[in-house]
Amino acid sequence: MKRVGVLTSGGDAPGMNAAIRAVTRKCIYHNLEVYGIKNGYQGLIDGSIEKLEIGSVGDIIQRGGTKLFSARCEEFKTDEGQQKGIDQLNKFGIEGLIVIGGDGSFRGAQMLTRKGFPCIGVPATIDNDIAGTDFTIGFDTALNTIIEAIDKIRDTATSHERTYVIEVMGRDAGDLALWSGLAGGAESILIPEEQDDLEDVVVRLRRGQERGKKHSIIILAEGVGSGIEFGKRIKEATNLETRVTVLGHIQRGGPPTASDRVLASRLGAKAVDMLLAGKAGRMVGLERNELVDHSLETVFSSKHKTNLDMYSLSKELSI
Repeated sequence: MKRVGVLTSGGDAPGMNAAIRAVTRKCIYHNLEVYGIKNGYQGLIDGSIEKLEIGSVGDIIQRGGTKLFSARCEEFKTDEGQQKGIDQLNKFGIEGLIVIGGDGSFRGAQMLTRKGFPCIGVPATIDNDIAGTDFTIGFDTALNTIIEAIDKIRDTATSHERTYVIEVMGRDAGDLALWSGLAGGAESILIPEEQDDLEDVVVRLRRGQERGKKHSIIILAEGVGSGIEFGKRIKEATNLETRVTVLGHIQRGGPPTASDRVLASRLGAKAVDMLLAGKAGRMVGLERNELVDHSLETVFSSKHKTNLDMYSLSKELSI
């Protein structure tokens, strides 16, 4: 193998640039040429491809977002779109592709591999919802963004003696809500994997009132429902002054944490090693702090498991 391509796809995640940097410099270290594909699979179809040098990825390890940009591409879901992508890869002499992204991005990589073009996936999504890895690139940064917001909201919740519902991202996974809720000392955490009903939350709020507690923080994963609607229900059920904060896309931005930079560097470099070893249709991950790899078929057929022991602990600590 002499030429490797790299692209980012799907939602951006802090640490994607660190992964691009690792892929680029690892390739150059092994005397491989590396080509960056802009705008994900759409850019692949359009031939938006350029050679990357060492300097191309200088001073990006600390930047959020993705230097290569990202875009959705419905055309790539078709056989014709995939063939256009392969034609562009062949045109540039690229022999292997590293895809940095989440579940949807990996499905594109799987389709290319099935057509005979070797691809390796690098998991990058703030949702931490990919099977086969304990953590995905971007999760830790988003988590710290949420915790910072919780700390600030608690200040005003305390000052005004209010109940706050904070809606966080995560799609259908509850990791962001669970980890941030536990770290932020939330009184209630609602996640898709273990949904509490309204009465459970109300009981905890009233229990706090009885011992003189004047404010509460409730963390709601977006996969459970709307924070605004849940806030209305809390107010109706308790008559407590309730406010709602939907953190939204602020969770996807900002400089990556040290943890995400290290994770991205390790996963990106390992992906190059996997291509050089002749592997294809696989994803690199981190389990118990060891680098592992799994077939994409296994990743799709499995489900990321949220640590429900942490969920039980959060309830024990929020008595």
